[in-house]
Amino acid sequence: MKVTKTNLGGVVILEPNVFGDHRGWFMETYNKSNLAEAGINIEFVQDNQSFSAAKGTLRGLHYQLNPKAQTKLVRCTKGAIYDVAVDIRKGSSTFGKWFGLELTEENKKQLLIPKGFAHGFMTLTEDVEVQYKVDELYAPECDRGIIWNDPEIGIEWPMEVKPILSAKDEKAPVLKDAEKNFIFGE
Repeated sequence: MKVTKTNLGGVVILEPNVFGDHRGWFMETYNKSNLAEAGINIEFVQDNQSFSAAKGTLRGLHYQLNPKAQTKLVRCTKGAIYDVAVDIRKGSSTFGKWFGLELTEENKKQLLIPKGFAHGFMTLTEDVEVQYKVDELYAPECDRGIIWNDPEIGIEWPMEVKPILSAKDEKAPVLKDAEKNFIFGE
């Protein structure tokens, strides 16, 4: 597996080795030992899958507060998404900065997003399936969000029209209003 660091400390791109022949292909999407060799030591406890029917669906930017903050390992198994991580660690040199990457069923890339980052994605095709592992169980009392179009963050979403949002995501606060709840450190 190829591990590539990004401009945000802790956010990394994982590219599994894909082995193909006339029957199709095989890849190992997660191997705890191989990641440990790369300095990534995470114990995942929950595996999630989402389906979005329409192109332009935007989910996020979501995060959980401590003590239930989550590290996520995200991959797109059908279709294509633009996946984004935003640093929300107070005191971080990259606080409020973002990183985005296209994840597709073809490129098979995965994005590892550590605790202290908000996460969201936009579907680039119809009928999209996304799978992600987390190292902490979902805790509704710790669930929070940041509005997708916060001008202070300035995410360059690849969209042609206004995205399709949940009622919850439409009402999410901007980063500076959500910041008072952060208890993440670098």
